[in-house]
Amino acid sequence: MNTQKKFPRQFSFEFFPPKTEEGKVKLRATCDALAKLKPKYFSVTFGAGGSTQQGTYDTVVEIQRDTGIDAAPHLSCIGSTHENVRAILKSYQSQGIRRIVALRGDMPSGMVEAGQFRHANELVAFIRAETGTHFHIEVAAYPEFHPQAGRASTDIEHFVRKVRAGADSAITQYFYNADAYYRFVDSCEQHNVAVAIVPGIMPITNYKQLARFSDACGAEIPRWLRRRLEEFGDDLESLRVFGLDYTADLCRRLLEQGAPGLHFYTMNQAGPTTLIYNNL
Repeated sequence: MNTQKKFPRQFSFEFFPPKTEEGKVKLRATCDALAKLKPKYFSVTFGAGGSTQQGTYDTVVEIQRDTGIDAAPHLSCIGSTHENVRAILKSYQSQGIRRIVALRGDMPSGMVEAGQFRHANELVAFIRAETGTHFHIEVAAYPEFHPQAGRASTDIEHFVRKVRAGADSAITQYFYNADAYYRFVDSCEQHNVAVAIVPGIMPITNYKQLARFSDACGAEIPRWLRRRLEEFGDDLESLRVFGLDYTADLCRRLLEQGAPGLHFYTMNQAGPTTLIYNNL
């Protein structure tokens, strides 16, 4: 964890592109509330196969214009061509966007070929070759290992390749076991990786939704924590109080041990993230 302590502390908040007018209104209110916490940047997710590419673009441009805070689009390369990605990069440059979260992404259903990019490190290298140092490039890290990684060592090797290709820093998949993050960072240090690795934080407010997300993305909810959350049953308010207390405690421990900040998966809600932030 020693290398992480040297980076300036930063907080960031992640949104997904709203699909309805009601969702857009709600996200604007969420943005306004979280902008008061003065994050380093906001990020906006990207759907597989370009399903929300325009939604991501519109949301990022609006957020940066209206809040004055950097907004970072997620850019997924699977199924994309060099020409397609080049055009997207140029459009973001023209709008003054300076950060990108570069991801491999999931293969859209029915697609057989990965396209001209097979891995995220190839996307990172392409962005660097096309745009030089214009963009600050964030990449994903998986303390509990990517669901498709065969071995733990393979996962670290993939991450190291992304950094060597030109990534500036990383955001982790969310987790609830701090030791997984510490071990991942220590492994990176052994590979002489010296970039900020910011823990991703998913506030616990809805157990059924969280369990569904976690099963899909490979994030582990420790068995004791699952059992504890299940015990609340339909008492959603008590579950929420417990969940946010636990998440705030996790954040506190990570920062005390030298994590260089926190990246909150907000689910387009300001309340849970604001509560945790103020607790810190």
